[in-house]
Amino acid sequence: MRNTPPTNVSPRRFFSVVAVACLAACLGACDDADDADDARKSQATWTAAPQDYNERVPIEGFPPPTPRSFQDQSIRHVMRVSAGGDKVRVRVSNLFGATPLTLGGVHIARSTGGASIEASTDTALRFNGQASVTVSAGQESWSDEAPFSLPAQTDVAVTVYVPQATPAATEHSQGQQTNAIVSGNALGAATFTPTETQPSYSWVTGIDVSSAEARGVIVAFGDSITDGAASTVDAAHRYPDFLSRRVAADPALEGFSVVNQGIGGNRVLNATIGPKGVDRFERDVLGTTGVTHALILIGINDIGFGGFVPAQAVTANDITAGLQTMVDQAKARGVKVFLGTLLPFKGTAAPYFSEETEAKRQAVNAWIRANTARAQGIIDFEAATRDPADPLRLRAEYDSGDHLHPNDVGYEAMAQAIDLSAFR
Repeated sequence: MRNTPPTNVSPRRFFSVVAVACLAACLGACDDADDADDARKSQATWTAAPQDYNERVPIEGFPPPTPRSFQDQSIRHVMRVSAGGDKVRVRVSNLFGATPLTLGGVHIARSTGGASIEASTDTALRFNGQASVTVSAGQESWSDEAPFSLPAQTDVAVTVYVPQATPAATEHSQGQQTNAIVSGNALGAATFTPTETQPSYSWVTGIDVSSAEARGVIVAFGDSITDGAASTVDAAHRYPDFLSRRVAADPALEGFSVVNQGIGGNRVLNATIGPKGVDRFERDVLGTTGVTHALILIGINDIGFGGFVPAQAVTANDITAGLQTMVDQAKARGVKVFLGTLLPFKGTAAPYFSEETEAKRQAVNAWIRANTARAQGIIDFEAATRDPADPLRLRAEYDSGDHLHPNDVGYEAMAQAIDLSAFR
């Protein structure tokens, strides 16, 4: 249909009006698109706190790590995500690398178990528009956001291809997950027979999703008890996994995710296994996309490791001062923070457990319980897991056997001890 000016309006004025109207319509459409984009939010749905593969443990009987490198190999990592979305991005970390890290490609797909994926969902990720990515030493890179239908509580696989000789550097050692390695470029392979497997995540440290339903992220921060030591491998039976399923099942918490930033062996005040807690809290918790809540459960290794390395012994007051530092950082950023009491550990091998170390644990827990106003609240993990007949011990049905780490049932009890109304 032709636009013909009315006889009583000059052609110049008519077409000016038409142009303005068209511009207004275009701007209105753009505003609608902007409103739609503004309604979408990104949030973390899976994380793994980065560690230095080559870090040494200064305790007799712990040998240095065996030098390792990858070349012309693909590593397929499997993750259980928390919240869902329709766009994803993946973080690649070279925080502890001494040289640049080059990956020839990074793909994401729905996992069907083991080294297999649902091939129709395989999606090649790009970094600044490129299929490959080089990450400088000490740096991290996020992929470009990509369309990807991802339901909540789904297993996904992130496969990376390492083309050139690359030393192992940044990893998450205790993934409680079997991850597969194969020779050659198998980025989009529907399945493969691995040449070896590993329980760790190499270089991949985060997955974010984007959706209109995103409301917040609950970050579980701590040591091996948060990381899920002794839980069933490949079962997602760590306490944050159980908590994530509880959150997903609660209609009042729709749009929340739960992610795990635990590191086995981690401490508040000393960097022996993973960076010390007071140093990594800013990055691993407050730097998590969409963080709204933090659950802090850490300190037992500060207490126990002092028996092995007297030079690194700390007092209960030292530990609580470190915890307070993290609480203050979270509150300054508007993140609601909860402190967890330290679990019983009687029966753990000496000198990790002793009368002296037990006294420190009791002092730390007394401080946590007496200072709830400093944080949003406390989670009494000790009360939820202790043996009524001997409160210094884990309940027998919750004990993995080492008297320090819960088993699957114990981790579920920990998750059940958390009052979900705190997040509503």
